[in-house]
Amino acid sequence: MPKTKFQDFIFTVLMVFVMVYAMIVYNIAGDQGGLSLQTFSAALGELIIMVPLAFLIEFLVVGRIAPMIAFRHMTPQDKPIFITFFISGVTVAFMCPIMSFFATMLFQGVNGDLFTNWLSLTAHNLPMAFFWQFLYAGPFVRLIFQRVVMPIIHSVNARRVDTATE
Repeated sequence: MPKTKFQDFIFTVLMVFVMVYAMIVYNIAGDQGGLSLQTFSAALGELIIMVPLAFLIEFLVVGRIAPMIAFRHMTPQDKPIFITFFISGVTVAFMCPIMSFFATMLFQGVNGDLFTNWLSLTAHNLPMAFFWQFLYAGPFVRLIFQRVVMPIIHSVNARRVDTATE
């Protein structure tokens, strides 16, 4: 798991990309009445808008609130996996309604039905976001972060130390 702000930045970029892409695919498939190969390419166009938005919300707001809420109910002595699960659950509980609100405004428009459209989209998205996070995105991103990103970071830091001591 991330230990520094830079590591947290990289981890957040990875997690946001994996979560947002999956949720876009899920919503487009729902709108089209099913999943097709075109769904995956259509989702790429929305990434340009939704990934930066989700990153800013998670990195600057939700990513700070979720651990505070988690540690009201847990202690640092609890098993790390339970802490991770709690923080992930709180993150989904905040991010899904927030991102569903922005998606409602962007793709359905701001009108008299905004509240009910947002509520409907949130209810549609929340189960998918929760299970996608816990069963696929979370484990996948943690694996990539631990096995790929952290060794690269350690290698770069080791080279810096070697260069500085020469």
